[in-house]
Amino acid sequence: MYKIQTLDRISAVGLDKFPRGEYEIASEIMKPDAILVRSHDMLSMELDENVKAVARAGAGVNNIPCKDLAAKGVVVFNTPGANANAVKELVILGLLMASRPVIAANKFCNGLAGKGAEIATLAEKGKKDYIGNELKGKTLGVIGLGAIGAQVANTAIELGMNVVGYDPFLSIDAAWSLNHMVKHAETLDTVLAKADYLTFHVPETPDTKGFVNANTIKNMKDGVRLINIARGGLVNNEDVLAAINSGKVSCMVTDFAAEELLNNDKVICMPHLGASTPEAEDNCAVMAVKELRDFLETGAIKNSVNYPKCKMDNAIPKNGTRLCIAHKNVPNMIAQFTSVLGEAKLNIAGMVDQNRGDIAYCMIDVDGKVEDATLTALGSADGVIKVRPIYA
Repeated sequence: MYKIQTLDRISAVGLDKFPRGEYEIASEIMKPDAILVRSHDMLSMELDENVKAVARAGAGVNNIPCKDLAAKGVVVFNTPGANANAVKELVILGLLMASRPVIAANKFCNGLAGKGAEIATLAEKGKKDYIGNELKGKTLGVIGLGAIGAQVANTAIELGMNVVGYDPFLSIDAAWSLNHMVKHAETLDTVLAKADYLTFHVPETPDTKGFVNANTIKNMKDGVRLINIARGGLVNNEDVLAAINSGKVSCMVTDFAAEELLNNDKVICMPHLGASTPEAEDNCAVMAVKELRDFLETGAIKNSVNYPKCKMDNAIPKNGTRLCIAHKNVPNMIAQFTSVLGEAKLNIAGMVDQNRGDIAYCMIDVDGKVEDATLTALGSADGVIKVRPIYA
């Protein structure tokens, strides 16, 4: 029986995808095979050596030490696209709030409490102070055209906006999903110069931290409106506030509250609501559970952030063994594996090996059961990180 540890509240819709006769699930459990997590900080956690995988029910993995876990043979999964619709809808709301001062208008109306019969007249008189503009015909710049960015771009087109996107790593799948009216810019500066609104959909990495700063802002269109529902660290708040004070930036809508951003009429802060819908939580949990089941039961890897995509198209041979080997991406690894299996007189029925940077992952199907001595020999081969057998 596989043991799954949950570090946060995980949607029951997802957990129900685990066959309860084959899986034990609990927040406190000894020697778990895998961990399900959302926002729990795992950066300083000591994991049991039995842990084979971690699945994040969401896209961001800043709370997981992915590189360290890769070195230990622990595969980290995320759920790209599962919460895309929820985040997209919040971005569209951000565009609208950046255009029409509905929050300030609502505060004004609430301030009329107690005026009784005068309220209608006072409201009509005061509405001139809350004029906004329409989205139709304006230009939206989308930085990052992954699952969320592509949906934002497509919806903005449906709202009548002109959309210019920038993504130097645009995947084929993402390109196919884009509305043909979305223009793909060759350079970042092209988007910055054209956009009336800018929305960011890239991960926070050492390369993207502080991406929105004084240097990038100076290349933006005067009066630009910024929407950041991606990661707080993408924006240098002090530089944006300076640009707001100068009028270069009209306003910012952010899903990441910070002390310096509060109580500013030109900044709308939210408490990281991007994926805070029951639908998104269900979708993320279902995808995370499927990833863990596929990995634990068949060895397949999909949507990992620290290991390569890898799968075997065939089932494990009858009475056979599937060997799942995490190893360093260095020469002579396959030769070592075949040598050990040859000495054990085991026939190889199928093999696939994929790499990602300095990490690689090999799946080998053999006829017959692999004995402990052979597993030990494989695990002792130079460059091997972890060996896991799956028996038919």
